Amino acid sequence: METVVVLGTGLVGNWIVRSLSSDGYKVTAIDSDKNVLSRLNHVAETIHAIVDEDLINSLDADVFVNALPGRVGHRIRKILVEKGQKVADLAFTPEDPSEINQLAIDNDSILIYDVGVAPGLSNLLLKEANRRHGRLSLGRIRVGGNPTISDDGWSYMAPFSPIDVIEEYTRPARIIRNGEIVTLPALSERIRFEISERGEMEAFLTDGLRSVLQTIDANELIESTVRWPGHIDMYLQKKEELSEDELVEAWSWDTNRSEFTWMEVYAEGKGSSTWILDDNGDEKGSSMARTTGAITCAVVKFLLNEQGIKGVHPPESFGYELLEICLDEYSKNNIKIHEIKN
Repeated sequence: METVVVLGTGLVGNWIVRSLSSDGYKVTAIDSDKNVLSRLNHVAETIHAIVDEDLINSLDADVFVNALPGRVGHRIRKILVEKGQKVADLAFTPEDPSEINQLAIDNDSILIYDVGVAPGLSNLLLKEANRRHGRLSLGRIRVGGNPTISDDGWSYMAPFSPIDVIEEYTRPARIIRNGEIVTLPALSERIRFEISERGEMEAFLTDGLRSVLQTIDANELIESTVRWPGHIDMYLQKKEELSEDELVEAWSWDTNRSEFTWMEVYAEGKGSSTWILDDNGDEKGSSMARTTGAITCAVVKFLLNEQGIKGVHPPESFGYELLEICLDEYSKNNIKIHEIKN
């Protein structure tokens, strides 16, 4: 039986553990939160521990999933590649994972990073657009996970590590404009637009393009995070008076509140393509957990069958081969992604 170790079992990691276990893999789940782990005792082996080098070196698995918060994710990915592992890496870190490419090659390791919705699936769709339409005059990603109904407060709850959300809001955004990489303040270029059957939303620049800044041939590439109007105004007003812990508490997840994940990838070159993901989640997990987790599970399965390739790679390095596996995983989990024929 093929074995997978999942490091970090928050909302997304929990879904990954359950999905891989139901598919017949032997899964070990590791987290420092005993309460989170207790929900997985009946589906996987669980280890209550802080993830460190000694723990990783004591484990054997065919694939490791790094689903840890960004602040520790890079340190752990280095340990994993030094150990010569296959790694599906979901940690949203300020460090560029490609920095350890040679380390991975030297240790016969392969690590695929940014294996989520955006970055992740969005990268693969832009790569497919490049294949279809050549150099893009415009590639645009808009993406966000939000409560189904706005409120008089934050109109938000964090579907993954709230600390990583704060990183999104503060890390300068790199985009491509006129064929050149430029850096703009996070949360800039705010616009309002309509989402069909959802209502008016607000989008603003965040630093989510990452590897596609180098891998996608385009004159203009931008990625924006989507929230209910008023959310960012409140953040800008209160960010100096609220501590990080208070923001984490304010954005805590409410399992009783309905939510959705929405993404639009628009690409224009010799022709144009638009893909829209709109998911409400189900009884097995939140929309962000399952739309992100399904991509990670697809990458795990890809890695289990991958032989001979070493180094650190973004998902788009594997093009349509990996995209097809991801779309199959979405279909298996009844996650709909709609392509609009332009």
